[in-house]
Order: sequence, then C-alpha cells, then structure tokens
Amino acid sequence: MTSQSTENRSKSAFVRLASRTLGIEPGEFVAVAWSFAYFFCILSSYFMLRSVREAMAIVSGVTNIPWLFTGTFTLMLLVTPVFGWLTSKFPRRVFLPWIYYFFVANILIFFAVFTYAQNNEISQIWISRAFFIWLSVFNLFVVSVFWSFMADIYTRKQSRRLFGVISAGGSTGALIGPIATSLLVTRIGFQNLLPISAALLLLAVYCVFRLRRWVRLRDAAADSEETTAAQPAIIGGSAWAGAKQVLTQPYFAAIAFALACANFLGGATYIYMAEMVSITFDGTDRQTQVFAIMDAMINALSFIGQLLLVKHSVRRIGIGRTLALLPLVSVIGFTLLALNPAFMIIAGLQVLRRSIGFGFTKPTTDMLYSVVSKESKYKAKNFIETTVYRAWDVLTSWTVRSMSGIGLSGIALVCVPIALLWSVVTIWIGREYKRRDQETSSNA
Repeated sequence: MTSQSTENRSKSAFVRLASRTLGIEPGEFVAVAWSFAYFFCILSSYFMLRSVREAMAIVSGVTNIPWLFTGTFTLMLLVTPVFGWLTSKFPRRVFLPWIYYFFVANILIFFAVFTYAQNNEISQIWISRAFFIWLSVFNLFVVSVFWSFMADIYTRKQSRRLFGVISAGGSTGALIGPIATSLLVTRIGFQNLLPISAALLLLAVYCVFRLRRWVRLRDAAADSEETTAAQPAIIGGSAWAGAKQVLTQPYFAAIAFALACANFLGGATYIYMAEMVSITFDGTDRQTQVFAIMDAMINALSFIGQLLLVKHSVRRIGIGRTLALLPLVSVIGFTLLALNPAFMIIAGLQVLRRSIGFGFTKPTTDMLYSVVSKESKYKAKNFIETTVYRAWDVLTSWTVRSMSGIGLSGIALVCVPIALLWSVVTIWIGREYKRRDQETSSNA
C-alpha cells in the first residue's frame, strides 16, 4: 500500500509539473503524446528529404529556381480541387490515411528512379526538377492536413495551451531529420534516404489511427449529442469552398496577405542562399549536408520556442503581437543585410527568421483556425497554405529575378517596408481573432 501510495503521489506531482510547465491537463496526455509523435514522424520524414530538395535546385541550376516554383504552383492548382473534392465526399477517417499512403508510394517511386538513373549513369536533371516540385507539394499538404486535424480534435482553449507542445514534436522531428541526413548522406547517398522517409510516414498513419481511437473514447465518455454533432464524419461543401472563403472573408484574406509578405521575404533570402551555397560548396551530397546543418540549427531553436515560449507569449502579449515578432525581427535583419550583404549575415538571418517562424509564428497561426467552422479548418486553411503559398513563391521568385540588377542590398531594402506592413496586418488579425473567440464563447 505504501509503495502504491508513493507511486500515486509521484504521478500526481508529474501531472502538476506538466500542467504548470507545458499546459497539459489530466486526460490530455495520451492525445498530446500521439499528436507529438504524429508531427514528429511527418517532419522527420520531410526534413530528411528537404535538404535533398535544396541540392536538387542547384543541380537544376540556380537561375531556374523561378521555373521550379512555377511548376510547383501549376501542380498545386491541379491537386487543390481534388483535395477539396475528397474532403467534401469522404470522412476524414478515410481520406487522411490514404493521403499519406499516396505520398509513401511517391517516395518509393522516386527512390527507384534515382537509383536506376545513378546505376546507369543517366542525367538526373529532369528527375531532380520533378523531385523539387513534388516535395514542395508534399510538404504543404501533409503539414496542412495535420494542423487541420489538430484544430478539429482540440477545442479553442486546448489549442492555445497545447499547440506549442505539439509543434515541438514537429521541431524534434525537424531536428532529427536533417541531423540524420547530414550524418548519412555522404555515406549511403541521398537516394537511400528515401525509404527511411517513407517508413516514418507510415508511422504517422499509425498515429492517426490512435488519435481517432482517442476521439471516439472521449466522445463516448462525454455521452453528448452536442459533442457528436460537432464532429461530423463528412465535411461537405464544394471543392473550391476554401478559395471562396479567402476571397470573401477579411479574416482569411488577412491571413493570406500575411503569408504573402512572409513568402516574399523568405523567398528572397532562399534564392540568394542557394546561389551562395552553389558557389561555396561542390557536389550534391556536400551541398545537401550544408543545408542539413542549417536546418538542424533552425529546428533546434524552433523546438525551444514551441515547447517553452510560445504558450507564454500568446498568453501574456496576445496572438496579434506574437505574430508581429517575426516581421519586426525581419525589419532589423534586412536592414543589417542591406548594409552588409555577406554570406554570414544572410545565413544568420535565414536561421533566425525560420526559427522564429517555426517556433512562434506557425503554432500561433494554427491557433487562428480554432475559431472558424470545420469546413474552413480544412478548406480555407488548406487553400491558403498550399495554393496561395505557392502562388506567392512564383511571384516572389520572378520578382527577385527581375530585380537582380539591384543586388542583394537593394532587395533587402525592398523587404523592409514589406515587413513593416506585415506587422500592421498581424495586429489586426489578432484583434479579429479575439472578437471571434469572444463571440463564439458567448454563443456556446
């Protein structure tokens, strides 16, 4: 009895500590653990391949990056209505696993093609271009679907407490993925990373099944018709409902505009980083390793922000001001880059911006969808984070290319007022979120 009592006190102390430091309450540990593991598997799978994608951009030719973004956007336009149709016609318990099965099959096909080309000394330029475009689509869809699912199964209050912790699962995977790549790629070759990535994605599917089971048990325990009604099996609506919502509702339009500003700044940095790495380092495997090391640094900092800081930031200064952190840091960073366009400055800016983006901006942005309808969680969110995202990639890449004559310093100066405008929009988004939250709570 004494031993059991001691064990119970230890568990109770652990629960209190977790609740105080991480915001996890009793009854949520199982769901948060599976959500953490789910996001870990997705991002470790992706980040094992992301550094390969960056190296593929160099293989294809840095000057061709705008064409790669154009190809990505074109493919996105083709698959977005298909995704909208799937979410309208099939229960999420059906379409979620099959989305991941589809991408696993794609990864294995690329593995076979890269291996065949290398063994037979066939040029990999067009394969590299296809892989770059495909992985860009893969990343946006699997991550967007993940967060739609999270916003679906957790309440608004839970999202504010838990999304930072869950995001840390992704950052852990995003840290392990590039570390594994940097250690393995020069030993086994980049193509042999693909089957490992596919296996991790299959583990993510298992996490989906476990979370579905947790939702069923929670709803059964609640024994409430209201709870059941809040979780319809089929979302319904039209395939293009997400695009219509973004075009007609200021809340979604503002989120899309903020993403566009972030994309322009990030795209400009990305293009010049790729150019500098191509000049400084030789060989696909070596270039992949450099990108992997930078990704590991970014994701280590992101992990700290997601696990320990973003929850307190949202609680103390609000969602709008938390979203404004990245644009304000960007103002300072691009001002410094305009004064000294050196490799270390742009590399440091890249690491800082992306770590704040993943550590603070992304989990906070995902909270914005906790005050919208179920259809919007899947369709408007997916449209913004896939089609809108890639459309601005295209516009950014061609704009930066057309402005190449003013150099990196000139581009950096252009980015400063864009970052300032972005910060103003984020404050408005925060106020609108607060209004919607209060309205929803009063109607509950």
